[in-house]
Amino acid sequence: MAELQKRKHPRLKEYDYGQGGGYFLTVCTYQRRCVLSKIVGRGLAPAEPLLLPAGQIVAEEMGLLPERFPTLELLQTVIMPNHIHILLRMSAAGASPRPTVTDVMRVLKSLTTRRWNERNETRGCALWQRSYYDHILRDENDFLNHWTYIAQNPARWADDDYYCQSL
Repeated sequence: MAELQKRKHPRLKEYDYGQGGGYFLTVCTYQRRCVLSKIVGRGLAPAEPLLLPAGQIVAEEMGLLPERFPTLELLQTVIMPNHIHILLRMSAAGASPRPTVTDVMRVLKSLTTRRWNERNETRGCALWQRSYYDHILRDENDFLNHWTYIAQNPARWADDDYYCQSL
């Protein structure tokens, strides 16, 4: 019997994800299904995401995150057809114990999946992949690079590693 490959833990060991600082996050939909948005834009109009029902739910729940987590500031987001990018800052001040980036992602993924399943009357259908990618912002230049990446992501959709034909 072949041994299963051990899953690599995606977070940095010994790093406190509740401490103040900036983070760049990417979350993919389950099986990278294009259910969140369509990228539109022709001619001189810039490419931008046109939100599908699942993407509207994600946008609403992302907008509520700072109310749920007062130490959180959303700096920039984009909802692509099969993934989202979030640039956020966690303040060191506030509640004890402080919420972590993992707490924020758990709440976002849970609430959006629940609402998506209720809307589609499909219980237990996964909206998101199991984990997410995170990058701890190191300095102002790192922040600006990720800000630009998010801002330009819709225009580069056809060349994106996550590219798929939208619904």
